[in-house]
Amino acid sequence: MARLAYLECGRCGQRHASQRLHNVCTACGGPLLCRYDLDTPGLPALEEVLRRPAGQFRLHELLPTESGAQTPSLGEGATPLLPGAGLGAALGLPGLLVKDEAQNPTSSFKARGMAVAMARARELGAVAVCLPSAGNAGCAAAAYGARHGLEVHVAVPQATPRAIVRACRALGAGVTEVPGSIADAGKWMAEQAAQHGWFSLATLREPYRVEGKKVMAYELVYELGRVPDVVVYPTGGGTGLIGMAKAFDEMQSMGWIGAERPRFVSVQMAGCAPIVRAFESGAETALAWDAPAETAAYGLRVPAALGDFLMLRALRGSGGSAVAVSEEEMQAGCERMARRLGLWPAPEGGACVAAAAKLRARGWLGAGECVVLFNTGSPFPYCA
Repeated sequence: MARLAYLECGRCGQRHASQRLHNVCTACGGPLLCRYDLDTPGLPALEEVLRRPAGQFRLHELLPTESGAQTPSLGEGATPLLPGAGLGAALGLPGLLVKDEAQNPTSSFKARGMAVAMARARELGAVAVCLPSAGNAGCAAAAYGARHGLEVHVAVPQATPRAIVRACRALGAGVTEVPGSIADAGKWMAEQAAQHGWFSLATLREPYRVEGKKVMAYELVYELGRVPDVVVYPTGGGTGLIGMAKAFDEMQSMGWIGAERPRFVSVQMAGCAPIVRAFESGAETALAWDAPAETAAYGLRVPAALGDFLMLRALRGSGGSAVAVSEEEMQAGCERMARRLGLWPAPEGGACVAAAAKLRARGWLGAGECVVLFNTGSPFPYCA
């Protein structure tokens, strides 16, 4: 059974009961995080977990669903960690590895968060859910909503690729296209949620998508038997970055690892880089990015994130960094990965290649380091 004890605000520390639906903290509006009972004996050792079938719910004790290992699934998780081969050689990083999240059921890492969030929402009595999305989260929400029998409403920016909009509708979601960025879609959807009583699954406005994303960090340790030196990760709303940082803390509490952490690198686009700007200025929070530029990396066009302070803590606490890349650099990164690894990435994955190249040129990344670069999705939804 899950060891979920309570929900805790990541900003003010206020505790909330875990057996009812919550969005943000009622005291300060901050994001809520799951806290587990890690002190009571009986948690499995890493060796025991590795004997279990691979997949998203492999360590079900540290996920919030009451169904545990029997939580309904679409087969998400256990994505491959690929040796960098020619790509690593080209970047001067022979220890490069690529975590390919495109092999999730809905072709992106968003499947992980929705697998947990939808299951938990259903357990706690939700009937209809909603969220704004730049694309992939909407597809995942629609798919897992169908899996769990939940009504799903998605608001997307009008520039969202047609293939993503069609997929959401094919999976049964109601889709509304809103002018502007995901921030504008979010404002519209917040009004609709209040009017209709829909439960919001917007990024970090509920506690459980983070729990699905954190599994990526567990899988790195499952595969490597250690903590990698560096994790290079494309950052929009930041759920994955926050989740992975949380997972390493949990692993240390269980005695699986020590105090070592990967140096996290947040990758954003030059035309919308609020986390990079805040990191470089030493700020603890990120100012909203005015007039975010159009980009092929739809998932990175996020002008403001509720979890900005948590991302910045993770970056600084790990000795990490934040890098902005141009559209041209991102496209070159996509081509490099495709031609030297045989994996055609989503634009966000290409942005990570470009960021790694910059950091290697600066000497920030060492040739002997184990560097994990994330490809968060498939390029195909972006093409139609």
